[in-house]
Amino acid sequence: MPNTKSAIQRVRRVNKQTSVNRIRKNKYKSIIKEINFLITSKKKKEAIKLLPKLNSQLMKIAKVGVIKKQTTSRKISRLTKKINKL
Repeated sequence: MPNTKSAIQRVRRVNKQTSVNRIRKNKYKSIIKEINFLITSKKKKEAIKLLPKLNSQLMKIAKVGVIKKQTTSRKISRLTKKINKL
């Protein structure tokens, strides 16, 4: 357990940040799952419509630092390649 007042505040802040980051990660993971489902269903038009939403969501998360920028660009490029193969 933290002993000082600043350590107690720090624990409280980290817990709040963790919950916010978890929400952000769940949002982008759900969009990725949705796009992957559309890809397996061979629905190219719907997947293309959803791609900008995924792009903006991932860029926002990368800007905040929840995931790294290289991870963002890698995920976007791989999903774009999958969609273009359809």
